[in-house]
Amino acid sequence: MRQVIQRLRDGAVEIADLPSPACKPGHLLIQTSRTLISSGTERTLVEFAQASMLEKVRRQPEKLRVVLEKVATEGLASTIEAVRNKLDQPQPLGYCNVGMVREVGEGVTGFKAGDRVGSNGGHAELVCIPSNLCAKVPDGVSDDAAASTALAAIALHGVRLAQPTLGESFAVIGLGLIGLMTVQLLRAQGYKVLGLDFDRSRLDRAREFGAETFDLGAEADPIAAAMAFSMGRGIDGVLIAASTQSSDPVRQAARMCRKRGRIVLIGVTGLELSRADFYEKELTFQVSCSYGPGRYDPEYEEKGARLPAGICALDRAAQF
Repeated sequence: MRQVIQRLRDGAVEIADLPSPACKPGHLLIQTSRTLISSGTERTLVEFAQASMLEKVRRQPEKLRVVLEKVATEGLASTIEAVRNKLDQPQPLGYCNVGMVREVGEGVTGFKAGDRVGSNGGHAELVCIPSNLCAKVPDGVSDDAAASTALAAIALHGVRLAQPTLGESFAVIGLGLIGLMTVQLLRAQGYKVLGLDFDRSRLDRAREFGAETFDLGAEADPIAAAMAFSMGRGIDGVLIAASTQSSDPVRQAARMCRKRGRIVLIGVTGLELSRADFYEKELTFQVSCSYGPGRYDPEYEEKGARLPAGICALDRAAQF
């Protein structure tokens, strides 16, 4: 089968011919019909892989600590060999997939061969995905639309973490795919939304969805614009869907919030925070974890464990 892969050593991206995956217990084997490129996430991965070794370390200093610990316990030669092997391993790209179930793994219920499903599978002709990370696609939904399932789950989880209540106003910083979905989810619930971005075409689209907008490339002050938008009160909640190394989005979010406002980071930004901004207003800052409860939990993802009913009731985004 064909699959899009990337090599961490130099960032090279290629379509490789690889063996087809076998269906595992608790999983679905899916024949892909569509995949969607998550431009922000995948561009970040490609840029990281293309960076020099020094730049890789600068962007992920926690990995350096792991390497140094390995040197201390296993020696320099063994560590160098392990790092080289890691850099030479091809990494799959993509996490927005829709296709037809070809095979149902042992222990899976609720799915059958022939079902059309959305999942977080990659850019590959065949993917084997845990059933808890798959959802049936309704008959009236096209494959093109269904390919956005994983992205929409990320946006939905961010909105839920912001805990919007009646009459509040929100700002969305970064109007890429996830940012625009966040705008739509908030507008669908009747909230006032201010969208901020540098890209005029994205700002135009946000206005089509009912948001007011601010061009971050303009010379005007985004904080003043946010205060005017909120009639001097301050924004109730800010969702950051930007992908940048700059800490400006977090700083701007803190300064435009009202006292005890909420900030949710959906994207990836720098995190050089000003204590004063958060201390004086008692702001809440939370990093959103992908699709929500259950994500990265092997008991949930790989072994098919179900989440407690209370968690599921609070956050359906965990199951798309």
